[in-house]
Order: sequence, then C-alpha cells, then structure tokens
Amino acid sequence: MLCRLRTLVTAATLALTASTAFAQDVNVYSYRQPDLVKPLFEAFTKETGIRVNVAFLNKGMIEKLRAEGDRSPADLILTVDISRLNAVVEAGLTQKVSSDILNANIPATFRDPDGQWFGLTSRARILFAARDRVKDGEITSYEDLADPKWKGRICTRSGTHAYTLALVSAYLAHHGAAETKIWLENVKTNLARKPQGNDRAQVKAVWSGECDLALGNTYYMGNMLDNPEQKEWADSVRIIFPVFKGDGTHMNLSGIAMTKSAPHRDNALKLMEFLSSGTAQKIYADANFEYPLLAGVEGSAQVKSWGSFSPDSLNLMQVAKLRPVSLKLVEEVDFDQ
Repeated sequence: MLCRLRTLVTAATLALTASTAFAQDVNVYSYRQPDLVKPLFEAFTKETGIRVNVAFLNKGMIEKLRAEGDRSPADLILTVDISRLNAVVEAGLTQKVSSDILNANIPATFRDPDGQWFGLTSRARILFAARDRVKDGEITSYEDLADPKWKGRICTRSGTHAYTLALVSAYLAHHGAAETKIWLENVKTNLARKPQGNDRAQVKAVWSGECDLALGNTYYMGNMLDNPEQKEWADSVRIIFPVFKGDGTHMNLSGIAMTKSAPHRDNALKLMEFLSSGTAQKIYADANFEYPLLAGVEGSAQVKSWGSFSPDSLNLMQVAKLRPVSLKLVEEVDFDQ
C-alpha cells in the first residue's frame, strides 16, 4: 500500500509539473526502479540543465496514458522489456522519432524500423546453476530444460511474467507452436515448485537446495553480489549462457519511446539521444550490470568476468509480436499450476 501511495504521489507531482510548463523539464513514465535510472538522469541534468521528472509505475502504463490522452504530462516511457515496449507502441501511444544520433548509436536489431522505440541496454536470460550439483557442460541449451533428468530440479518465476513470455516467444519463433507447447509441458514437469517470486528468489531457492537450476537475467547476479544479505546466494551459483540449438543466447532489453502527446518534445529527444551516448551507456553498464548497445562501450568488470556468449539472432520485434501466442500456450499447459 505504501509503495502504491508513493507511486500515486509521484504521478500527481508529475502532472502538476506539466501544468506549470517548465521549458527546461522532461517528464518520464518508467517501469525501471528509481535507483537504476537516477544516476543517468542526474548526469543528463548536469550536462544540459534540463530537469527530469519521473513517475515510477509498477503496472498500468497503457491505461494511464489512455486516460490522460492529449493532456498527458509524459514525454517519454521507459520499460524493462521488449513486450511491454511493443505493447505501448501497438496501443498507438507513441510517436515516430527521427534521429541520426539514435540510429548511429543503437544497432538496427535493437530499435524499431519505424522509429517508434529504441533499446538502451540489453541483458541475457541465463541459468543460475548450483556450483556443487550441476557439472560443467551438463546443460547447454534452453531445449535441455525439458530433459527428464532435470525433473524436480528447476525453479522459475511465473510463466505469465514478461521475462518468461519473452523467452517462450523466442522459443516459439525458433520451433513453432507444437514443439513449444511440448517443451513447456516438459519444463513444467521438471519444476521443483510452483512458479513464484522474482529472479533473486530463484537464486535463493538454489542456495537453499530447493532446486538446482533457475532462470534469471544476468544483471541480478551483480545486484546480489553487491547486497550483503544476498551475496551468499550469488556465491552458491554460477552463470550458464544457454543457447537455442543452432543459434545464440536469448536477449531482452530496456528501451525508450516518445509519447504521442509529449509536451516537451525537444527536451525529450535530447534525453533519448543522451541515453544512447557513450557517457550514459557506460553509467548504465556499470550501475546496472547490463550490456551496452553502443559499439565500443565495454561492460563492467563484474559483467565481463561472467564470460562471453553469442546473442540470439532473432529480431526482438519478432519476439514481441509472438507474445499473445506465447501467453496462450502458457495458459493451455497451466504452467503456473
């Protein structure tokens, strides 16, 4: 309740800011947690003098933007995965952005061909494996998760969560609906418990011996290693970069789009371009343990220590558009039990 109250208060403050129409402001609706984006926005303000006002939302961004209509104070939306980003675009709530800077900084596979959205950083959907119970090379692919030898040994968050649906969508793109449904049924059989919790909770379950393998995003490892309470969980696992057979490791991204109403369009474009720059990409990489999209910007030393891998070649728009079919398959097999 307190978290929801804070969100509502922040949103109300943002609306007030828009009504006073400060020329040197830019307003952002964000699904990313405050601590993850604060360093970026502070650096932008220091460089440009433009103040960034942020409303942090747990859910309901599309509904909120629709309700506000042309009076929305939001200039930009910031999301944590491709499916949510694409959903806002398909709802008709964004506008095309033409920028030579953005096109030069962000690879074509990580931006919309029509300029409706742009990726900022990427993360891999990997396996956290128990150091003492999973041997090197024992599992190498997402397909292997369906192997009967893992029965009762896998933990994951809900099948309907955006991160899970993105992975299922990628599997669907590679294998088709019939094979994906069989794979989901077999992975469900191999679960050690009902899908629950966030990615950190999966690592904790491996640490406690409840399961031996857990699906999660790479950056959670860095966050846990920096947390005194959770470092022991992180130390109990190692990262495996699984692949789709014949391709690479599934990637997802954080991304940004300009709203259709954008009252401070020029400032919003400046922020988008800044977030794609080397300065911001390095801040993002170091603070959030994610992979920069701008060529030549290195990940943090911690991230590089986890090893290298080849990303899946699928275009993320293809993954996003398969989300409805993936959700239907997850529900058909009653993945969440």
